[in-house]
Amino acid sequence: QVQLVESGGGLVQAGGSLRLSCAASGSIFSINAMAWYRQAPGKQRELVATITEPDSTNYADSVKGRFTISRDNAKNTVYLQMNNLKPEDTAVYYCNAGIRSKFYTSYGSYWGQGTQVTVSS
Repeated sequence: QVQLVESGGGLVQAGGSLRLSCAASGSIFSINAMAWYRQAPGKQRELVATITEPDSTNYADSVKGRFTISRDNAKNTVYLQMNNLKPEDTAVYYCNAGIRSKFYTSYGSYWGQGTQVTVSS
């Protein structure tokens, strides 16, 4: 009923930039917080950045000053602008959102399929 679709991942050289997008679609009543997570092979999933409604952002220490999270409520889309990328940023990046369906009272947690970001040294 509700889906998150991510795009924008790819291969980039160290110091380069990428912008990830995640669009929510389906029977959406409202969206609360949206977030980006990442998971490298053999490592646990970690929180990268969050953005709430109204807009308020938080970042992991490892990406502060380099990444920017933003959202376009009209498009139900969250973005992650990644600048000055480092090899240690290599991971699968996942979009997450707290979404209330039109047909249910409470919010549920939804995940995107993940998009690969690879940063070469």
